[in-house]
Amino acid sequence: MLKKILFAVIVLVCIQVQSQITGSVTNAQNEPLPYVNIYLKNATTGTTTNGDGLYSLNFNQTGTYTITFQFLGYTTKNVEVTITEFPFKLNAVLEEETTSLDEVVLDSKINPADRIIREVLKEKPQTLSKQKAYTADFYSRGLWRVENAPEKFFGQELGDLGGGLDSTRTGIVYLSETISKIAYQEPNDFNEIITASKVSGNSNGFSFNSAQEADFSFYNNTLEIQAQVVSPIADNAFNYYTYKLVGTFKEGDKLINKIQVTPKRKNDRVFNGILYIVEDDWQLYGADLNTSGAAIQVPFVDSLVFKHSFKYNAAQKLWVKISQSIDFSFKLFGFGGNGRFSAVYSNYDFKPQFDRKSFSNEVLSFKPEANKKDSLFWQQIRPIPLTIEERTDYIKKDSLQEIRDSRPYKDSVDSARNAFKFTDVLMGYSYQNTYDKWRLSYDAILPTISYNTVQGFNATGGISYSKWTEDYIQATTLSLKANYGIDDERLRFTGRIAKRFDRIKNTTVILEGGSQTQQFNSEEPISGVINSLATLVWKKNFAKYYELNFARATFSQELFNGFQLTAQAGYEKRMPLFNTTDQTLFNRDFAYTSNNPLNPQDYNTAAIQPHNLGKVNVQAMINFDQKYMSYPDGKFKVDDSKYPTLYVTAEQSFAASDANYNFTELKAELRQELTLGNKGNFGYGFTGGTFLNGDNISFVDYQHFNGNQTYVNFRNLRLTGFNNLPYYDYSTKESFFEAHIEHNFKGFILGKIPGIRALNLNLVTGVHSLLTQENKPYTEFNIGVDNLGFGKLKFLRVDYVRSFSGPNQKGAFVFGLSF
Repeated sequence: MLKKILFAVIVLVCIQVQSQITGSVTNAQNEPLPYVNIYLKNATTGTTTNGDGLYSLNFNQTGTYTITFQFLGYTTKNVEVTITEFPFKLNAVLEEETTSLDEVVLDSKINPADRIIREVLKEKPQTLSKQKAYTADFYSRGLWRVENAPEKFFGQELGDLGGGLDSTRTGIVYLSETISKIAYQEPNDFNEIITASKVSGNSNGFSFNSAQEADFSFYNNTLEIQAQVVSPIADNAFNYYTYKLVGTFKEGDKLINKIQVTPKRKNDRVFNGILYIVEDDWQLYGADLNTSGAAIQVPFVDSLVFKHSFKYNAAQKLWVKISQSIDFSFKLFGFGGNGRFSAVYSNYDFKPQFDRKSFSNEVLSFKPEANKKDSLFWQQIRPIPLTIEERTDYIKKDSLQEIRDSRPYKDSVDSARNAFKFTDVLMGYSYQNTYDKWRLSYDAILPTISYNTVQGFNATGGISYSKWTEDYIQATTLSLKANYGIDDERLRFTGRIAKRFDRIKNTTVILEGGSQTQQFNSEEPISGVINSLATLVWKKNFAKYYELNFARATFSQELFNGFQLTAQAGYEKRMPLFNTTDQTLFNRDFAYTSNNPLNPQDYNTAAIQPHNLGKVNVQAMINFDQKYMSYPDGKFKVDDSKYPTLYVTAEQSFAASDANYNFTELKAELRQELTLGNKGNFGYGFTGGTFLNGDNISFVDYQHFNGNQTYVNFRNLRLTGFNNLPYYDYSTKESFFEAHIEHNFKGFILGKIPGIRALNLNLVTGVHSLLTQENKPYTEFNIGVDNLGFGKLKFLRVDYVRSFSGPNQKGAFVFGLSF
């Protein structure tokens, strides 16, 4: 294997130097300089050095040219060369820039750096207008390294992560490249066509290094990096930063100001580092800025370093971005790693001839055979040469793929994975045939054990079979589950068959049926675990059940972009259930409530009478102006629409055993989450509906609401549920309207309060209201904090909730999760 890798590296090096200008770039100490910009002066052709300081400039025309070497922190070097044949070798040594303040007139009353930043802000609208429409070529490379990876993570075997880890559990676990053509037109039209894509260790892989996801511009007020981070040249930047002019230097006849950027407050969503600004043009020459995981509230990220370099375009009088790198490091549970995403922009055209067909909601697509380019193609077109480490990784993993795609290898891996252990009896077991793409699983009962007053202790076990095609484009699942309750002594079975036909329109068919205990609110606002805890410890049996015997079929498909239709038809037989046990862990001087949510103190009257009916439910989910990325194996939505998502639902029952149970329900919901720059995230959800002929329907078919009475809220229902609403007190068969509004300030307020800002907490506020015809309006307000936790694990949230319902007022603290 080692000889094969060395031979392939030699071949690739020989291929690389054909019809190219190649060389190395070092500093005065002969140390390699990574990611130096190299380009032909007054031309659009350019590249950067790799991590080893080597470069290759794709160029094949003889003649006399000036080659520019540009690197932040070093003096730009222009070298005039006469090329008579290829390959042409040119090495360069760069000197560290020497800055001075000689050309700056200092005024003790005026900070010169502030003056420069104000000029940049004044010029920014004009700068942005010069790049309101353009096309360009784009190249990106992404690399992740892991160090000291554990054998298992949360009990799951990690293996060697696709062949990336060596014997020390260290190595490259992700390496990919993208070459594409991009087009942009303000305010937000964007299109990217990927012409070549390569993923180490996957000959059929498609890189996710897209230009849109790499579009970080400091000219924007904020940069979205998990959180909205304020740019040092945002319109309100002086509220967040202090500036210091640390020196100036010349770039040709241009004076470049080197400005140190320092946050005013440590835990704001901000950067620190160096900005390079061109005097008189008042545009960016470069940026070397970093932020932390604490700032973006991803604690396991240690640092993020952004480096942008710009080149002057005389025709536009614009300094345009030619390269970008993002370095990152992370650490979690004793292991960590680092990586880099590099991008090169070239061949800008700021006067493109766009027409109506130039842009659509499809923001990314692939050319045919984009992932089938050979090594010769990549060596000729790749603007950043591979490092030895990267070459070795490609060769090693491509060789391993041939082995790992073979049946003997997959069978050997399956043999080890399928080995049965005693603990599998308690925790579950799967037998997998990777080569033939199927899996047979046994779902153990131990993880599902729960308690309620209808069944007592109960658990669910089952078996399932899955079959899939390459890249999971199509998938079929068959499952059978059995649930047994000790106190009601009932064994109930359910079965399900699901088939996904594609990942473009997400066409899915589901057939299911059986018998089960079902909460009256089918969305199950109280989970089995929480209900078990509340029942056994506090003797609060909030969950209420009936028996559902059913058979139904579901069809779902995206009929056209942004319009997903789901239709369901079924037959249901409903039976009442009663409490069968009063067990508790602690003796309490009060009794459990009955299983009748309409009258919790009536232990003899059922909430419903036995009956059966048919139901048809049709729902349309409409994403207005939905943007999407088209990969050959699937369609992926881009969540940047300025419009809310609309859900329209119609449900009709028929052929009921009692004609009074037939009804029609119409419902509509609007839901949206918005990012308000550095001021946080705002979300809302409005739902309204009405019943036709619903005067005498079963309580099962009432409109129920997602309440909460347990003081914990581990479900993400902040835009569809309440924090303190009784589960069934407001259930209705009349018209209704509910509204949920919540804003997470993401440190905008708490991050500015001395002392408190060191905790890096987020203030969260919200209001939730419910209007029904039978009850007085219900409203609750909540105020709380999230990003609570310990060390690098900060996913907890605490809210104080105050409820208002007529004369009744109730306050409570609610504990939950926040991701």
